[in-house]
Amino acid sequence: MDVVIADRLQFAFTVMFHYLFPITTMGLAPFVALYTIEAARGDRDAAVAAAFWTKIFAINFALGVVTGIPMEFQFGTNWAAFSAKSGSVIGQPLAMEGVYAFFLESIFLGVLLYGKGRVSPVLHAGSAVAVWLGSWLSGFFIVATDAWMQHPVGYTMGAGGRIELTSLPAVLLSPFAWWQYVHVLCGAMVAGGFVVAGIGAYYLLSRREFALARRFVDAGVIVALIFSVLAIFPTGDRNSANVTQYQPIKLAAMEGLFASTNGAPLAIIGMPDTRAQKLIDPVFVPDVLSFLAYGNFSANVKGLDAYATELWPPVELTYYAYHVMVGLGTIFVAIAALCALALRRGRLFTLRPLLWLLLLVMPFPYIANEAGWTATEVGRQPWIIYGLMRTAQGISPTVATGETIFTLIGFAGMYFLLGVLFLYLTLREIAIGPRGSTAHGAVAI
Repeated sequence: MDVVIADRLQFAFTVMFHYLFPITTMGLAPFVALYTIEAARGDRDAAVAAAFWTKIFAINFALGVVTGIPMEFQFGTNWAAFSAKSGSVIGQPLAMEGVYAFFLESIFLGVLLYGKGRVSPVLHAGSAVAVWLGSWLSGFFIVATDAWMQHPVGYTMGAGGRIELTSLPAVLLSPFAWWQYVHVLCGAMVAGGFVVAGIGAYYLLSRREFALARRFVDAGVIVALIFSVLAIFPTGDRNSANVTQYQPIKLAAMEGLFASTNGAPLAIIGMPDTRAQKLIDPVFVPDVLSFLAYGNFSANVKGLDAYATELWPPVELTYYAYHVMVGLGTIFVAIAALCALALRRGRLFTLRPLLWLLLLVMPFPYIANEAGWTATEVGRQPWIIYGLMRTAQGISPTVATGETIFTLIGFAGMYFLLGVLFLYLTLREIAIGPRGSTAHGAVAI
């Protein structure tokens, strides 16, 4: 195996496993904060809900920290050349994430977990808001770092090919970064909404915790519907517009468009064949891709044939990941809308098929989030910094393939144990239930 492939596999495995937990913390943080605020106003059910979701949040936060640390080391162990040349830029938002966001979130999470009865209700509610802010701020700095690698701005080329930062505001305020961030945030909120609704549905199906379960289903469905729509428009639309403008090869790969076309069709389904350079058994919507890309049904959309093959990303993986994300996103809108309609008519809490649907859909927002990031990162290849540095140029020259594979196996084993521990702790809290959880102390980690 080529060392570049091994390094990429290791980072892909660790980052995709790690990202499961930030999805949940960003998606649950608003629920924790709002329930805690309502509890401070004297709502006893909200106090029980806040305690329950704070524990679920804390478990995810702890696993996120443990699984996130190895990625920091990989910048030095496996991607030393990349770090040496771009550290002046990427080091800034990554450091800000640690100093401003992580410390804010972790410090006030301690107050939230152990401060009830020891600090005033106002300060306790404020700590929940600070945790919410910290989790979202952490996501922003990480996404801003990735967005710079997708669309580098605010830099100059120094001696020896070193990339030097010239404008931190340009990096942090880039429209590319902001639209990517709000799209990521919407994806996390979709996951959070369906998790809250799904667990509420579980309690209703189990005929327990009726008052809180209705509250969870109500809030979760509304949040899931709002952010499922926002994930498509405007955030998904504007994010796609940036890809169209700055990364047209990625657009062609995501859509399986091999030949430049006037009035390019939108492929609903199909199987890309890179040898024959066509989609197998496609279902097209005529002219729609041209309209979505350029606002003109007859506009020319460049296909992969307009670019040298060595600049193509892995077409199949990019195409399938993108279509999984889009397909699931469309399904989420339909499910949330159907449940919201039943909720409006006062029937959702007794419609067992819809409650089962909410319960079973919970894992799929995570799949959609991971698929979206796969399309984003794989579609950027062969660049680690788009247009500036190829991925093969960013590896550590002294690390052998065998060393990377050995550590990858170690990570796989360790993360398997962490995954089992996470499932045990989370499922135990859900089994105990919100009111039983309250009786078991402040935190169950």
